[in-house]
Amino acid sequence: MSHLFLRTLRDDPADAEVASHKLLVRAGYVRRIAPGVYSWLPLGLRVLREVERVVREEMNSFGAQEISLPALLPRDPYETTNRWTEYGDGLFRLQDRKGADYLLGPTHEEMFALTVKGEYNSYKDFPVTLYQVQTKYRDEERPRAGILRGREFVMKDSYSFDLTDEGLARSYQAHRDAYERIFARLGVTYVIVSATSGAMGGSASEEFLAESPIGEDTYVRCVESGYAANVEAVKTLAPEPIPFDGQPAAQIHDTPDAATIDALVDWANGAGLGREITGADTLKNIIVKTRVPGGEWELLGIGLPGDREVDDKRLEASLEPAEVALLTDEDFTKHPFLAKGYIGPKALLDNEVRYLVDPRVVDGTSWITGADVAGKHYVGLVAGRDFTPDGTIEAAEVRDGDPSPDGAGPLVAARGIEIGHVFQLGRKYTDAFDVNVLGENGKPVRPTMGSYGVGVSRLVAVIAEQHHDDKGLRWPAEVAPFAVHLVIANKDEAAREGAEALAAELDCAGIEVLFDDRKASPGVKFKDSELIGVPLVVVVGRGYADGKVELRDRFTGEAREIPADGALAEIVAAVRG
Repeated sequence: MSHLFLRTLRDDPADAEVASHKLLVRAGYVRRIAPGVYSWLPLGLRVLREVERVVREEMNSFGAQEISLPALLPRDPYETTNRWTEYGDGLFRLQDRKGADYLLGPTHEEMFALTVKGEYNSYKDFPVTLYQVQTKYRDEERPRAGILRGREFVMKDSYSFDLTDEGLARSYQAHRDAYERIFARLGVTYVIVSATSGAMGGSASEEFLAESPIGEDTYVRCVESGYAANVEAVKTLAPEPIPFDGQPAAQIHDTPDAATIDALVDWANGAGLGREITGADTLKNIIVKTRVPGGEWELLGIGLPGDREVDDKRLEASLEPAEVALLTDEDFTKHPFLAKGYIGPKALLDNEVRYLVDPRVVDGTSWITGADVAGKHYVGLVAGRDFTPDGTIEAAEVRDGDPSPDGAGPLVAARGIEIGHVFQLGRKYTDAFDVNVLGENGKPVRPTMGSYGVGVSRLVAVIAEQHHDDKGLRWPAEVAPFAVHLVIANKDEAAREGAEALAAELDCAGIEVLFDDRKASPGVKFKDSELIGVPLVVVVGRGYADGKVELRDRFTGEAREIPADGALAEIVAAVRG
């Protein structure tokens, strides 16, 4: 350590909000270069390489083959699939000196499809799975939490090519199984949830989420059935339609100063309607504007029960690849039929504004909702009788206690960090590039693709997030930067010579050792060993004069003395389990 390029810090970095960010910076693993951009110092790079090793071993175990494609990519393939536009502001775009457009790759479906098209032309070449471990680039609007959400990051992305849907299902399962082995070896606690495909396209889609209260992804699960899904993928369990017969006609009421749901509920409960009214009896109408990439902005009305808020992520996932934005004062001025606080379905439909409703708004349900005039609301406006929406949309928040889509019981919400994602893409990209091969019957066959990602650099932060205490990091042995942290805590020359000899013996035994030979106080050395988080700490201290060294387990905190003469064998046994 007297020669190691390392400086530990006693104070948390000012911009750090989460434990992994604080500890990885304080322990000298990473350093910030710019927002969302970090350099890897020697200790951090060793952990990153260990994560890469585990990922490679499990990918290779089922026949996947590693290649490496450039991160600097031409515009044309992404223009062909429309993702040059669909990615929006998240794409790093640049030009070369001749004015040609390029991008920094966020993901490589296009390039892998073209690579396979260029090399393979017969059914005999398939199936094939190719992968790479490579730096990716996404221009995150709000990079945060250190390397958890950066603009430059390392990802393993792989792509399977099969000639049949059955073959794709097998490739998908092989990846899913490999991911379970990877995360088990890395000591990560995770869940597998149903997900949306987003800009990737395709059908089947699942996310691997590391359980964490600081995660940006909210997922829900049903304890009774095991159902689990990212909230963006949850389908609302819609009630059965209600007959119109016998329902009273809708009436317009004066509702002064009732522009909010709370105020409307207060009015309704004082209006003698014959029952107690809650927010769930009101129909809230939210107006946004959307546009497909390169298109014009269009108004969109969204109707949902008044006791629910719009979940921006669910809304965006439902409308992707279209952009979504809130209306400005100028928009309201341009469309005077939009009465703020009193917007109802009728004016939207009369003015040909597309109107989508929450799945709970089924035919026959009766609502208190805006009458499109300031200070007035409808009471008893019935869906399917008095207004007919253009369709449904999954945009409302999902809450604890909501019914599971499989009907088995209530949902429980939790948070997680996305560490892996598997997609059955199908033929979206092979169609785009006319990838055909000669089939066994002599006719052209179009391969079907799967796409599978693991956030390699993000996993370093996830492991740190799940494996630390108030003193510092606690790396699992599989990814620790060193197997043993050997600390000299004694100025006695014999102890120093004994520690150096032990370090040499461990090295000869194939054990990687971080040797703290610095001329610092034992207190400083112990604090650094706890902060750095190597799983096994060996202390050559005052007990060495009595033929003893100390073994400390960083995970459990347990410490015990062992004979110095037999220390090598005991340490090797402890390291190799």
